[in-house]
Formats: sequence, structure tokens, C-alpha cells
Amino acid sequence: MDIQALDKALQEIVKKRSELDKINYNNPKYDDLEEQLHDLEDDFQLKHGEYLEDALQDIHEELCPDNDVLMPIAYLKGIPVETEKYEGKDTVLFLETNPVRITLAIGKDKKEVVWTAK
Repeated sequence: MDIQALDKALQEIVKKRSELDKINYNNPKYDDLEEQLHDLEDDFQLKHGEYLEDALQDIHEELCPDNDVLMPIAYLKGIPVETEKYEGKDTVLFLETNPVRITLAIGKDKKEVVWTAK
């Protein structure tokens, strides 16, 4: 796996989402930006999806076996999960860049890196 290409692709998606979040639906650029974002996400899934899905499957089996594994791109915004290790606390798995990693947020103040791309 080309980790630099993976990180670059994720950063492009994050940047495009940020651009899209700054404008409203009535902006004439909205549809074009949204289409560009979907193209980036589709390309990302084709090139890097299987690699990240394998990692996510392992993480889910270990931390939150009762939760379904979603497409990797969904974890950029964060996916709430239930984990026995932190029962009773709000826990969210999310995908981060630079370096590419999957982090478990526990409540509002604690984060634990559960996987790093290699």
C-alpha cells in the first residue's frame, strides 16, 4: 500500500468537503463541488477501500463487534460505536490524515489511536 498516496487522497477529500461545507445549496458552485467530492470518494474507495476495510474489520472485531463495519469514507466524519471497554461513554471511531490513522474518541476529552497505516 502506498501510504503517501492514501494520505494525499484523504486530504483531498477533507479539503473538498470543507469547501462544500462553506457554501449553501443555492450557490452555483455547489453541484460542481459535490460532484467533484463524489468522484474523489469513488476513486478513493476503488484504490484504498479494501485496505482500510480490512483494518476496520479488525478494529470492529476487537473493540465493537456488535457494530457493522461501514465504508471507510464514512469514518472521516466519525461513526458512533458501542464498546464494552468504555461502556456507558460516548465512543466514536474516525479516520484521520497525516498520518493516516483510525482513532477512537472516548467522551469529549480522550482519544486513543487504534490503528496507523503502514
